Amino acid sequence: MSIVVLLTHPARANLDWAVVIALSNAWGGTNPKWLNPAVAAEFGVDTVPSNHEDVWQEMQAIGIDLLIVSAKRRRKSVLLADMDSTMIGQECIDELAAHAGIGAKVADITARAMDGQLDFETALNERVALLKGLAQSVIATVISERITLSSGASQLVSTMRHHGAYAALVSGGFTDFTAHIAQILGFDENRANVLLMKDHLLTGRVALPILGKEAKVTALNDIITARGLTAQDVIAVGDGANDLGMLHIAGMGVAVHAKPSVAAQCSLRVNYGDLTSLLYIQGYEIGQFHDF
Repeated sequence: MSIVVLLTHPARANLDWAVVIALSNAWGGTNPKWLNPAVAAEFGVDTVPSNHEDVWQEMQAIGIDLLIVSAKRRRKSVLLADMDSTMIGQECIDELAAHAGIGAKVADITARAMDGQLDFETALNERVALLKGLAQSVIATVISERITLSSGASQLVSTMRHHGAYAALVSGGFTDFTAHIAQILGFDENRANVLLMKDHLLTGRVALPILGKEAKVTALNDIITARGLTAQDVIAVGDGANDLGMLHIAGMGVAVHAKPSVAAQCSLRVNYGDLTSLLYIQGYEIGQFHDF
């Protein structure tokens, strides 16, 4: 059996029960139930209907995300999460560049890299080189003044860990940021690139090897091997081209507010909901949510 989940952003809470009932009836589904009234609902189907992509488009037109997951091994034991524009609302390198007065130039490179138009390592080296000479103290300023957590980030990490899951923050960004965000949100570990410094100034280089698309896959494999699990036990979330490897391998790979070219390559797409969507698709109900 597969589970059909309909959801929207909690701030909108505009999921109509009549829409849920109508779709369940049309697809011969089980009796639907609320996971969170007006925010998320689910029902089961024996087979995935052939018109599910057309219906997905119809739901998108009214601000609703539709996701279909297997009922088997639905609740995952590992959360593997990207950071920039996923767990936080910003791209950290763009915020550093803004302080250096080259924000627009670096942001353009970032956007093209995350859309898959540029090789990630080449783009990262090019952007970091432009930051040469920036004071190390700017990092703390950016963290305190410009970085915000994404909606639902705290509930996602805290709820999964409360129910026994392992949470890893794996970013193509920088350890100066991931260490801070991992501590705030309660991740068990974090992996990212290391900005090289000399005399409290950025050198314009990162330590090798660079953590990119393949390194995120390596992180996934390291974690499941160490814990005696399989990729089916993992839910991964990201938004950029360098996340596609882990999104495709994980039992649930969810593209959240992703670049169009990335979302097109993922079957689980969240365009309206927040990060609590990852809890709903695992079958968590609002009463089971936990928060730090």
